Amino acid sequence: MSSRAPAHRPQPPSRRDVLTATLGGLLLPGLAAAQPAKQAPRASPPEKTAAPSRGRGDAMRTRPIPRTGEALPVIGLGTWQTFDASADERAPLLDVLRTFLDSGARLIDSSPMYGRAESVVGELLQKLGETKTPFLATKVWTTGKEDGIAQMRESLRRMGQGRMDLMQIHNLVDWRTQLATLRDWKARGAIRYLGVTHYARSAFGDLERIIREEKPDFVQLPYSVLERDAEKRLLPAAAEHGVAVLVMQPFASGTLFERVRGRPLPDWAADIDCTSWAQVFLKFILGHPAVHCPLPATSKPSHAADNVRAGFGRLPDEKLRARIVKALEG
Repeated sequence: MSSRAPAHRPQPPSRRDVLTATLGGLLLPGLAAAQPAKQAPRASPPEKTAAPSRGRGDAMRTRPIPRTGEALPVIGLGTWQTFDASADERAPLLDVLRTFLDSGARLIDSSPMYGRAESVVGELLQKLGETKTPFLATKVWTTGKEDGIAQMRESLRRMGQGRMDLMQIHNLVDWRTQLATLRDWKARGAIRYLGVTHYARSAFGDLERIIREEKPDFVQLPYSVLERDAEKRLLPAAAEHGVAVLVMQPFASGTLFERVRGRPLPDWAADIDCTSWAQVFLKFILGHPAVHCPLPATSKPSHAADNVRAGFGRLPDEKLRARIVKALEG
């Protein structure tokens, strides 16, 4: 089994085209269309990004972590590639984190595999001086007990933490060894929760066995409108055994935006309070009751503001989820 994450897929189409087609050129309040790094610069500068209003008692939806009942906001933030940034590239990331946390979202997921991402998250959180408390998750991604311990200690240092909310075994690398260490760390209070992850469908059998036999607190897996294999056995197993589910690749590595490029948002999107395709894709995931939190990754504040809006308003029922699938596959 490979211990590496998949090679980066080709750069997906810009969400600028998707959002513009969806809204007829009118973006959400405070959102400006953004270009990917390799695209030509846009004609006008972006507006100041605004997080969703939380006035009048409005708050992001939460779901309880099965092991403890702790309320977890339903939109998270991934950092793969997006937070592996040089010093000159970090200003927008500060706004991404500010927008994310101001919305009421909390879970930020990283890994030592993600280059500088852990250090960047730690540095920017310190700059924010955030009074809100993020829920920080990272991973152990090495073989051997002592190397695993050393790597986890370094992750704590990089992220500026005395303990980690969630430590996961990345891609099941030497998982039996690392799981024993994680259980010890959890018993001693060095981590609050432990989990396992894998990006490949070929590892779903292993993930299911671990869910059923080891009962980790969390599992992280790929799931999206177009990649629904997890619905067959993994999501039911997680629900049965009280395992919280985090979702990587919620946009299928950009494939979903390619499918809808140039297409207006359907009228039925208003039935679930969606004003962008990104929100439709995230709410499809949240429409499955076994899922706790998808982890969209972005380096653009406007996209962060768009994504977190999926944590507010109504969710699709099974009939509407089927329409979403048909819209993407039909």
